[in-house]
Amino acid sequence: MSDIIDVKAIDSEKAESLKTVGWISYLLHLVVAVAAVIPGAQIGAGLLIVALVIDLVKKGDAGGTWQASHFSWRIRTVIWAGVLYVITFPLFLLLYLPGAIAWAVVSIWFLYRIVKGMVRMNASQAMPD
Repeated sequence: MSDIIDVKAIDSEKAESLKTVGWISYLLHLVVAVAAVIPGAQIGAGLLIVALVIDLVKKGDAGGTWQASHFSWRIRTVIWAGVLYVITFPLFLLLYLPGAIAWAVVSIWFLYRIVKGMVRMNASQAMPD
């Protein structure tokens, strides 16, 4: 009897493990997102890179679960934010005020996506495509 594997218990442990990893990643993203919105409080890309690596490494483990959408959501958010920051960087250098406004908009969008993901993760809901 002890050789019988409790698949439900394993799935439950996997789900909880993925949720823990998801929370760690969301919290790292949140620290960076809040710092991006507060002038002069830039944390840097280091935490964001750590969170991105976690998401890229663990995304495969989440395949077929509602949490997979959260890994994709965070990865897409970081990639799009990075692209938008790179695109608006010359504007920031050439015309400070419009550049600062563009960066603020990107930062607020980034923060919104992270908070939205955290709310849905807390409710154990998948992210929309």
